[in-house]
Amino acid sequence: MAKLRNGLVLPAILLAGWATGAAGATGEVELLPAENEIGNVASLQRGARNFMNYCSGCHSARYVRYKTIAEDLMLNEDQVIEYLMFNAEQTFETVQSTMSAESAQNWFGTTPPDMSLLARSRGTDYIYNFLKGFYLDPESPTGVDNIHLGGTSMPHVLWRLQGYQSAVFEEVETGNGRGTEEVFSHFENVTTGILSPEEYDEFVRDTVNFLEYISEPVRATRRILGVWVLIFLGVFLIIANMLKNQIWKDVS
Repeated sequence: MAKLRNGLVLPAILLAGWATGAAGATGEVELLPAENEIGNVASLQRGARNFMNYCSGCHSARYVRYKTIAEDLMLNEDQVIEYLMFNAEQTFETVQSTMSAESAQNWFGTTPPDMSLLARSRGTDYIYNFLKGFYLDPESPTGVDNIHLGGTSMPHVLWRLQGYQSAVFEEVETGNGRGTEEVFSHFENVTTGILSPEEYDEFVRDTVNFLEYISEPVRATRRILGVWVLIFLGVFLIIANMLKNQIWKDVS
């Protein structure tokens, strides 16, 4: 499990909430599939690293413990302490944000939401596209806006990885033909990040993968248990049917 360079850890303290201060004016944009793999342990490990370095500065995940993450992601205690626990003392603690709610309110005007159940409430496709949807907007207090959540108070904390991009909008006629509206067309690169587009996609997918995992850590165990329950019921059905035939074989 690789450790990020110190220079990349610092932007975590700038991560603000996902809340929006104004309704988006860009309309709905089609969501590309995240295509993450919840069973890919290596991806989950990288996603845990990404979340702790870039998100836990402001976002908590208070429904999951470091100990649980270690067990499910096949990490030992030393690895968890060195690579993941930046603001906790014991592995049985839950993931708490470094920035206080009061500080976040003063900085960004909103309290960043807990991320434990975000993947279940908004969906992995939304998170994946949101993290790729920041574009330069000189009218925004943070200098950027997001194509999927207009007016978001969250700055683009991954700008060093992705770089900056601008959004191109096109004027199209409204459905009634009485006017026009701006519709998002595509992004254009303005600056280049330290990751290639393919590497950034992988970074985002790993992060989304981890967020899906923490939204239901028992998912893998539940599915395995479900398979065994179905096998048991199948065997029991066969035995019950054989017993029925034996009992009723002499009944005409």
